[in-house]
Amino acid sequence: MSVADHWSKFFGAPPLSESSLTALIVVAVFGVWIVGGLVALIGAMCFAELATAFPAVGGTYVYLSQALGRTVGFAFAWAEFWIVRPGNVGAVAFVLAIYGEQLLPAALRGRPFIDATLASAAILALAGLNALGLKTGKRTQNTLTVCKVIGLLLIMLAGFTAVAPSGEVRPLGALQGSLSLALIQIMFAYGGWADMSFVAAEVRQPERNIFRALLFGTGAVVAIYLLVNAAFLHALGVAGVARSEAVAADVLALWLGASGSRAISLLVVISCLGAINGMLFTGARVFYALGTDHPMFRWLGSWNAAANVPLRSLVLQTLVTLGLVIACRDRAGFERLVVFTAPFYWGFIALVGVALIVLRSRGGTSGATYRVPFYPLTPIIFSLTSGAMVYAGIDYAIGNRSVEAVWAAVVVAAGVIVGWIDWRARNR
Repeated sequence: MSVADHWSKFFGAPPLSESSLTALIVVAVFGVWIVGGLVALIGAMCFAELATAFPAVGGTYVYLSQALGRTVGFAFAWAEFWIVRPGNVGAVAFVLAIYGEQLLPAALRGRPFIDATLASAAILALAGLNALGLKTGKRTQNTLTVCKVIGLLLIMLAGFTAVAPSGEVRPLGALQGSLSLALIQIMFAYGGWADMSFVAAEVRQPERNIFRALLFGTGAVVAIYLLVNAAFLHALGVAGVARSEAVAADVLALWLGASGSRAISLLVVISCLGAINGMLFTGARVFYALGTDHPMFRWLGSWNAAANVPLRSLVLQTLVTLGLVIACRDRAGFERLVVFTAPFYWGFIALVGVALIVLRSRGGTSGATYRVPFYPLTPIIFSLTSGAMVYAGIDYAIGNRSVEAVWAAVVVAAGVIVGWIDWRARNR
């Protein structure tokens, strides 16, 4: 359904003029990003209290296990291993492939399986760097982060100083869109704040630095995303942004021509490499924590002393992720993978708000150096908004008959069986 159709349906009003519709879309775009940013900040506050109270490897897994029992912790780790982590890594890897393809010779672009090949190569390379050791993984992340900041500054500079030439454009009223998909993708973009808790045990002075990283980092990301979107809209307009498949490249092309498009493609690739590296680095810690708690997965709870990384968890996580990327194959995989992971990711994130209330009532967070303001309203709002994201993901998947839902159903069914066997083993 188009934007104009939505307006007429819900308000019973005649179609808006082109200028009014443009203003409405701009307000809606920034409104969704601001709402997403507020949810992320509230979530970061909840995680800050839990992380400073339990500075242990595993983050969300630890909080859910402590508050709601080891069975719930197992369910989180199972979904994280088979669905959430491989889906999120794969989604970013497909974005990398879309921009990376612009850097290839013309003869290679658009070839079958090129997106899956580029995505798989990036995942393998970064997994290999992390396997070399903790120091190598940290240096890789720091280098890629610096490059990412440079890229964002270039995008903003280009967007605010260049404007697309006027010409024939599609009418705004014809633009199609899904609010559910928009919310899912925006919250996916904000999602990295939760991963900080997975490495809490490896942070120096966690009582101070975890709080700073979660809250100040999340606030900075919200501000950057709003500025980048303002730059996109200034340069290309609403219709131009909607039509673009590689919007950052198109914006810089206005400023520097063809060479600018290739430059921003390279910077976006570097940015995606940073995101993939961070998710591989943190995700392996969750499965290591699972292995230390559950007898059936004890072999995952092995820490490689020489490299100072959970090597077994890292290798197996990489193999599962590669399998999912190869199964998706094409550039439509990004949207499918984001939607595929959303209900599971946000379902367990919603439980983190519940876990905070449970642990606070038991005095379990008495050692926290940061306390959530406006308690218990803050974690309640966080759980409710996360629940809304679960609904958005399910609604979009059902409406579009997502094939990945079959894989999710198989994983859940297998998890119930394995969880029961694990429960019996723990009781023995």
